[in-house]
Amino acid sequence: MPVSRLALTDFRSYPSALIEPGPGFVLLFGENGAGKTNVLEAVSLLTPGRGLRGAALSEMARQGGDGAFAVAAKLGDTDIGTGTLPSTPERRQVRINGAPAAVNSLSEWLSVLWLTPAMDRLFSGSAGDRRRFLDRLVLALEPSHAHHSTRYDAAMRARNKLLGDERWDEPWVASLELAMAEHGNALAEARERTAVALEERLSQAPDDQFARASIALEGWEPGDLAPALKTYRSRDAAAGRATEGPHRQDLAVMHRTKAMPAARSSTGEQKALLLGLVLAHADLVADRRGEPPILLLDEVAAHLDPTRRDALFARIEGRGQVWMTATEAALFDGIGAASRFRIEPGMVFPE
Repeated sequence: MPVSRLALTDFRSYPSALIEPGPGFVLLFGENGAGKTNVLEAVSLLTPGRGLRGAALSEMARQGGDGAFAVAAKLGDTDIGTGTLPSTPERRQVRINGAPAAVNSLSEWLSVLWLTPAMDRLFSGSAGDRRRFLDRLVLALEPSHAHHSTRYDAAMRARNKLLGDERWDEPWVASLELAMAEHGNALAEARERTAVALEERLSQAPDDQFARASIALEGWEPGDLAPALKTYRSRDAAAGRATEGPHRQDLAVMHRTKAMPAARSSTGEQKALLLGLVLAHADLVADRRGEPPILLLDEVAAHLDPTRRDALFARIEGRGQVWMTATEAALFDGIGAASRFRIEPGMVFPE
């Protein structure tokens, strides 16, 4: 469901801002540092997690404000709000139609996918970055993934802390390991389902200007995790971390045509592979959920040649709400009907 109204209060560079976009292209243009990405970040907070920057909540509050911020949106007849309070700047609050709600419940209302310049080196970066990227793809298809991820991480942190004490409590450690096994297997199985479905979709993707990827999961495989955790307690205590579990998985991506690891592809090819992967996943989400996800494309047009830019616009036109940023309005030439906004520091002007 598209966002029809977005209101920001003391968020990043905005004391107050209101955007009322249409259901298709939402185009934001302005100079570097004007605050375009801040708007996309606000939209990304309409789902669980820390948004497209992965920043601490306290960093999102406007400097000079009271230390809190608010992001409010309207989705059809539903009002969604999220933000923090001055007294608890690192505790996120969520309200649905005015009633308090859990952060993870946001995934039941909306799916949001994004591409930012920071993701350009995803394939050659850390396994942790690819895992977080994969989990975002899974979450768009299976909202319960956020619940299992939160519970698994909490149990793992508690176990790591407990094993740091040489005289740990056996029943307590065992109960945490059972929780890790329950939620960890659910995490891994959901990742596998998404990877298989996305691989099938990628194999059928059009052979256009965006190189097609081939994906698979590597590392730890689902199994009976609890006995393994028990076996490796001493090793984990010495390492200060759990050495078995879904947090050890990685997303392997290949250039399908060249049969080459994406990390060894050129910078331009990696960009095209990532775009193609996200677009294929957006189509998968649309089929599964009955409506397309919201796409946030930060400075993507500027890094594409005119041919690929036109191909991108043609491929995403009519496929839901797509928010895009650029330093110049001319980079959006080729897009017809759209909601256009000029961004200046702390201000938004409809064009």
